Amino acid sequence: MSESAQIGVTGLAVMGSNLARNFARHGHTVAVHNRTDAKTRALMDEFGHEGNFLPGYTAEEFVASLEKPRRVVIMVKAGGPTDAVIDQLAELMEPGDILVDGGNAHYADTRRREAALRERGINFVGTGISGGEEGALNGPSIMPGGSAEAYASLGPLLESISAHVDGVPCCTHVGADGAGHFVKMVHNGIEYADMQLIAEAYDLLRRGAGMTPAEISAVFTEWNTGDLESFLIEITAQVLAHTTAEGEPFVDVVLDQAEQKGTGRWTVQIALDLGVPVSGIAEAVFARALSGHADQRAAARSLPGPVADGTVDRAGFVEDVRKALYASKVVAYAQGFDEITAGAAEYGWDIDRGAMATIWRGGCIIRARFLNRIKEAYDRDPQLPSLLVDEYFAAAVADGQDAWRNVVSTAARIGVPTPGFSSALAYYDGLRAERLPAALIQGLRDLFGAHTYRRVDREGTFHTRWSSDRAEVPGD
Repeated sequence: MSESAQIGVTGLAVMGSNLARNFARHGHTVAVHNRTDAKTRALMDEFGHEGNFLPGYTAEEFVASLEKPRRVVIMVKAGGPTDAVIDQLAELMEPGDILVDGGNAHYADTRRREAALRERGINFVGTGISGGEEGALNGPSIMPGGSAEAYASLGPLLESISAHVDGVPCCTHVGADGAGHFVKMVHNGIEYADMQLIAEAYDLLRRGAGMTPAEISAVFTEWNTGDLESFLIEITAQVLAHTTAEGEPFVDVVLDQAEQKGTGRWTVQIALDLGVPVSGIAEAVFARALSGHADQRAAARSLPGPVADGTVDRAGFVEDVRKALYASKVVAYAQGFDEITAGAAEYGWDIDRGAMATIWRGGCIIRARFLNRIKEAYDRDPQLPSLLVDEYFAAAVADGQDAWRNVVSTAARIGVPTPGFSSALAYYDGLRAERLPAALIQGLRDLFGAHTYRRVDREGTFHTRWSSDRAEVPGD
């Protein structure tokens, strides 16, 4: 074969096909391959005119069509199928070549695969890609991990096809081995929290203020012109404005059971392992789980609720909900960035948190105006202990906290569940408290389990002999 491709894509379902087309549209010669020839032929028949594609109908033909160092993007189902493709391609590749996993892999699998391939001299780059099918075609947010050497070769191609905001590509080298997939996991966790908060805002306006979906759509459209401007706010307005062929609000005919693919759960599970409180993300995951327990919900339908009037005065409440939504979003993002910080410390990744905010400004699902503010916060202080203590975000939350407290208390009074808003406020109050009741918990742990405690006035650990003379002795 006389012509060589700069990049190859194997796995030509919609995401893989769209990525291949994106590369081709940006002037790259793209080798394409799929386990079944039919998808390769379908891509060539339908989209072959969009650029320069080199179809490979065997793995050997596919790999042979690539210039060296070979760069291959794998877009197949996570887990066993990914391992199978890696094993097949690795046998055909040479030291210095690059395998890229663009699926939603667990970062621990990515670390395992990277270590194994590194021993063979092959670069493995676990890469988070956000933006769905449209992003894959028109410009996603791309979060590649792996080695700096691999990024030097691969990065320019990925940056060329990523979304761009203010001329800056939404792609950067995140860090070594599994860092890219770790950051993508946290991105998805934040996405869960963001969507839950938006849903709670809708529920409050619908059930609390008695507004129609069309009226709430108009509210979200207005909100999308201010600090809340984001992709999710924009499409919320679209969904709420949509009606069925029979003229009913679309949102009223959709079964109220939210599904999930697992990345939100991963975010919470890993946060627990790292000891990072991500209560907003956790509540979003649990809210989806609760929505799916249809039998329990049906059995509980007759449980008594509040005797208070179930509506509120619309005047002022809409603005209160807007401020509560913004403050709660700040908390969710703060918790997500805390998890990135903890993951980087645990695994030795040098992750630039400001750069993560930068590459999330376009292409991805959580793209939002206030990511610029997050970038500015980390520019002011790269070691910022929490987004909530940055001068801008501290002032923004302070400005909205009365509204936030009113929304949470009103929701409790009228019986509208707001686990996202409520947990965000509890986290905020817990973070700013001078003393927490954890002191009592430590006392209880020492009494029933001799787990010891530390004191505020002296160094060391201590134990009280609760079952005898209650004297305090040094801890073991």
